[in-house]
Amino acid sequence: MVLEPVDENLINAKGTAIVYKVQISPPSFALTNISILAVHLPEPTNYGDFDSYVGFAYMPEEISWRFRLYPTPEEISPTWAGRFDLITADMKNVEVQVRLSNTKRKKLGPIVLESNIGQCK
Repeated sequence: MVLEPVDENLINAKGTAIVYKVQISPPSFALTNISILAVHLPEPTNYGDFDSYVGFAYMPEEISWRFRLYPTPEEISPTWAGRFDLITADMKNVEVQVRLSNTKRKKLGPIVLESNIGQCK
């Protein structure tokens, strides 16, 4: 799925999320993986007391998953990427987001990119 910016001023910011089944041992059954890649994001510090981005996925009123995104080594505008492999829930009505984060205080920040799994084709 394509992750779109929530701020229309971020004209170059985009992301992708891949959601698929993976077979990891253990366990012996398939789990769901969410992998996110986000490009042309502003430095997290541009938004205040934030130092990183995270992938965040949730089913309203049920469960959420948060995982760190890591920057690639480009000096200007790194690509942020990460994955989470341990999902056992059925992936219906799931919102996938890239959000700001303060890793030292474990503070989750505002949404920068987002999409709903229902918009996948």
